[in-house]
Amino acid sequence: GGGSYPADAKVKGSFHPIKDATWNAGAPVPYRAICDVFEKIEATTKRLEIQEMLCNLFRSVIALTPDDLLATVYLACNSVAPGFENVELGIGEALLKKAIVQTTGTDLKFIQKSYVDLGDLGSVAMHYKGKQKSLMFSKPKKLMLKQVFQNFKTIANFSGGKSQDKKIGAIKKMLVDSMGPEPKYIIRGLQGKLRIGLAEQTVLVALAQAGTITTTACLDTRVGMGSDAYDALVAQNEINLKQAFSELPSLDRVVPAVLSEGLARINEVCQLCAGYPVKPMLAKPTTGVSEVLDRFEGLEFTCEFKYDGERGQVHLLEDGTIKVFSRNMEENTSKYPDIIAMLPKALKPGVSSCIMDSEVVAYDRELKKLMPFQSLSTRSKKDTKTEDIKIQVIMCAFDLLYLNGESLLKRPLGERRKLLLENFQEVENKFTFAVGNDATTTEEIEGFLEESIKGNCEGLMVKTLYKDATYEPSKRSLNWLKLKKDYLEGMGDTLDLVPIAAWLGKGKRTGRYGAYLCACYNPDEEEYQTVCKIGTGFSDENLETF
Repeated sequence: GGGSYPADAKVKGSFHPIKDATWNAGAPVPYRAICDVFEKIEATTKRLEIQEMLCNLFRSVIALTPDDLLATVYLACNSVAPGFENVELGIGEALLKKAIVQTTGTDLKFIQKSYVDLGDLGSVAMHYKGKQKSLMFSKPKKLMLKQVFQNFKTIANFSGGKSQDKKIGAIKKMLVDSMGPEPKYIIRGLQGKLRIGLAEQTVLVALAQAGTITTTACLDTRVGMGSDAYDALVAQNEINLKQAFSELPSLDRVVPAVLSEGLARINEVCQLCAGYPVKPMLAKPTTGVSEVLDRFEGLEFTCEFKYDGERGQVHLLEDGTIKVFSRNMEENTSKYPDIIAMLPKALKPGVSSCIMDSEVVAYDRELKKLMPFQSLSTRSKKDTKTEDIKIQVIMCAFDLLYLNGESLLKRPLGERRKLLLENFQEVENKFTFAVGNDATTTEEIEGFLEESIKGNCEGLMVKTLYKDATYEPSKRSLNWLKLKKDYLEGMGDTLDLVPIAAWLGKGKRTGRYGAYLCACYNPDEEEYQTVCKIGTGFSDENLETF
C-alpha cells in the first residue's frame, strides 16, 4: 500500500491526494471513485478540466494504493489489455439488456422503451437500478475498482459453449452490488464506449502530470519548486511518457515503470523491442508535386511507390518466433502463414532479431503484377491455412526499425534503408523492397507518379533521407508526405447520392436521426443500390433540419 509520507507533507493547490480521497492508505480503490470522476468529466467539454480531474484521481491512487494504478488507467482508457492482444470489450446490446432485466426485475419492454428515450443503455441501467428497493437481508458489497477491472477482463475472455450465460452471470453479479452512477459505467464499459469524450492521449497526459506531482516517495514535488521549473518538467515528462508508450504500447509495461523508475528514466526501461508492435509513423497528404518540392527544398529525399495493400510490421524475435502486426497494431500473424514461412529465406546471415515495416500486397505470380487491395481483403482474417490460400501476397519492405537487439528509430531513413538492403535479400515473387527513386525535379516526380499508378499503386510516399529523418512512431509527420492521384489539384470528385434510410441517433444525437444510408440509382436494374453509411460531417443544425 501507499501512504508512507511524512505526516506534515505539504501540498500545493486546493486538492489533497490523501485527505480528499474516499478511501484509506493501503485499502483497495473503490470503483465508485473512478465513476464519480467519469460523472464530472461527462459534465464538461473542457480538456484541461478533464485532465485535472483524472490527474487528481491518479495522484490519490499513487499516494494511497499504487498497486491499483494499472487497473485505474486501464478503466480510464476503457480497455482490458494491450491493443495487440486482441482482447476486446464490446458486449452486444441484447446480452446487456438481458443482464439488466435479470438484475432489476424490470420487463424487457420498459427497458426497450427507455433505451429509445435515453439513447444510452448505461443510463437505462442506472435508472432502473436506482428505482429498485434493496431487500432487507442482502446488503450490497462495495464494488472495488481492481475487482471490476478483473471482471471486465474475464468477461472479455469468455468463449465457447456456455460463454453467454457465464457473461450474463458475471455482469449480474456486478450490477447487483452497484450503487449510484456505477451501473451506468459498468454497462458503458462493457459496451466498449464510455461516451464521456475521454481519449487515450488525455489519459496519458493526466498520468504524466500525476506522476510528475506525486511519486511513491514524494507527495507533491511542486512544493518549493518555481512554476516555470514545474511547467518545463511536466512538459518533458509528457514527452517521455508518450514516447515510451509509442515504442512499447503496453500499459502493463509502462504504468509499473512510471511507479518504479519515474518519468525521467522511463525511456531507459520502456523501449522498442521485438514482439511489441510500435505505433506506425504516418504521412501527411499533399495536394500536388509543387507542395512536395516547397516542403523539401534543398533536402535529399526519396519517392517510394505507395502500395495498395495492408501495413505489415514484421517482427523476428531472438527465439525465431515471427509476428505480423497491422497498422492498428492488431496481431495478424495467423492471417499470413505464407509470410511466416518465407521470411527466413529473406534474412542474410547474422540477423537474429528485427522489426521491419512493409506493405503486404496481393500479387498475381503468373502475371508478376500487383493486385488491388480489394483482392487482399477477401483473405480470411485469421487462422489461414496455407493450402486454402487463393490470394497470394508479396511483402514490400520499406523501413527497418530494429536490428539485432538495437533500436534504429533515432537513425535517419538513409541509414535505416542502407541496413535494410544490407541485411535482407529478395525472395522471388514473395519478398521485395519498395520501389524508390531519389527524384528532385517536378518532371521526375510526375513521371514517377504516373509509373506508380500504372504499376497498380496508389501514388507515392515522399520522405526526407537525412535531415529530420528519424522514425517518429504515431506522429503524422511533415517529413513523410503522401502524393496520391486522387489528392492532386483539379482531380477531386464529389458523389451525388440519395439518402434512403436512417438510424436513430444515440448519445448527443438522441431524438434525431444520427446517420444515413446513401444509395445511387442503377438504371439497368431500375433500383437504388446502397453505397455507404454516412454519420460524420453534419452540424447539429443540419441534423435538426433533416
